[in-house]
Amino acid sequence: MEAILHLYGYSGGVISRAGARRKRPGPQEPARRLRADAQLNRDRILDAAAELFAERGISAPLDEVARRAGVGVATLYRRFPTRADLAAATFERNISRFTEAVDRALAAADPWQGFRGLVFDLCELQAGDAGLREMLTTAFPPSSVVEQRTAEAVEKLRELMIRAQRDGSLRADVTVADVVVMLLANSGVLAATGQTAPDTWRRFAALMVDAFGAGPTEPLPPAPAEQQLRRSIAMLAR
Repeated sequence: MEAILHLYGYSGGVISRAGARRKRPGPQEPARRLRADAQLNRDRILDAAAELFAERGISAPLDEVARRAGVGVATLYRRFPTRADLAAATFERNISRFTEAVDRALAAADPWQGFRGLVFDLCELQAGDAGLREMLTTAFPPSSVVEQRTAEAVEKLRELMIRAQRDGSLRADVTVADVVVMLLANSGVLAATGQTAPDTWRRFAALMVDAFGAGPTEPLPPAPAEQQLRRSIAMLAR
């Protein structure tokens, strides 16, 4: 690529005087054009992927992503060699909706109301965007921006739950893993009812809030280890 870029700025004796009188682009201009074109293609692919993933989930056909983006399939694979690469890049742009919901819950003066609102917010995010629904229950490489920001949000959720448990509003034996299980279950609810009874998730979320609340309850069985859940989620993607 370097040799090709330099070739555009070559000014040796094969250039005619007539051509020499015309203003030639500087050596950096072709590189800038290439970078601009590449960025434009990347943005188009991510916009198209975000739309299709929201409609169909991350299993949407990649050739349709390319067609909607107005680029060739080869261009798509050049930018994103695997479906996981494309999904991670797409979710990097959308994950703020998830992290903002967690931040809003943590900022609530009443930790129980913050937690209750978060349960509904997360279930609603899953209901409105099939791609985001899968993102919330998908394991990405530890080095990815999505995984790093998710890990930060999980720590904030843990802090919120501890606060709610300390004031006696959240039952003492629930953990972050229970919220992950709830999201997995809500994915199943949405898959089964999304077309025929699209508001069913609201009743499910209300039932979950009631189950999380402190009160005269029977003790829960042991919670699954978070690492076990991560392995389970990873297996779903196979």
